[in-house]
Amino acid sequence: MNIEQWDEHRQIKAAMDILVQSMDESSEMKKMESHIFKSGGKTIRPIILMLTTEMCGGDSKISIDAALAIELTHSASLIHDDLLDGGIIRRGMPSTHKKFGYAAAMLCGDYLISKSIELVSPYGRNVIRDFGRAGMAMAEGETMDIKSSNGEFKEKDYFECIRKKTASLFAASASMGAYIGGADDEIASQCRYYGEYVGTAYQIVDDILEYLQVQDDKKSTQESMTLPYIYLKTMSPEDAVKKSISEVEKHVERANDIIETFKPCDATNKLLQITNYITIDMLP
Repeated sequence: MNIEQWDEHRQIKAAMDILVQSMDESSEMKKMESHIFKSGGKTIRPIILMLTTEMCGGDSKISIDAALAIELTHSASLIHDDLLDGGIIRRGMPSTHKKFGYAAAMLCGDYLISKSIELVSPYGRNVIRDFGRAGMAMAEGETMDIKSSNGEFKEKDYFECIRKKTASLFAASASMGAYIGGADDEIASQCRYYGEYVGTAYQIVDDILEYLQVQDDKKSTQESMTLPYIYLKTMSPEDAVKKSISEVEKHVERANDIIETFKPCDATNKLLQITNYITIDMLP
């Protein structure tokens, strides 16, 4: 799957470029944003927002500012995550605080969040509400993650942590796109569940890859408690990976079942593709 060829990918990348170009040339913030955007993120979350807009009867062009707000919030969360975890490498490049310093990185994260609020503010109450709730959930998830290595972190704690820390922004992306596309609360709720299932599966895959030490584009000085390590307490390494993979498959199946309830179209086809692309297809 070549996601770079999708119109939605081109639209969000163009919006990111325009944002950087519009900033003051003398601003350190512009240099930091350029560094972050050049790191090659897949822009999955904003693409999901644009696709759910299309799936619910809207035009992806009307959702581009909301999609950009999601990407900026995600970028800010990565900066803050690296600050908390002592991240050294992110997407194969020096983390923002390693390149520009801790204070500048923290302020860049604050700037990105503030800009994202400006971008999402013209949309309706439901969109703004889901966006705000995602930001709060992400912060709560981070606090849980910080405490995950204390020896008391169990499977239920792990799933609650990643539901907030990672899956919440996927869920908001899907529900916000649905509302922008004209969906009612019931349809938006279904889209929200889709995003939550995808985000959960995505995080488990990331944890499996880290456990198997097949990632070489990310490095931190502190590690979190992840699902394979939780299972490793009571089973063999091989079984721990197998059980983790079974959780990925379960959540992917639930996500795809939701999309298949919608009328088939280009957007639903792409959502099914993107779900597998960032989950099942990533597994070794």
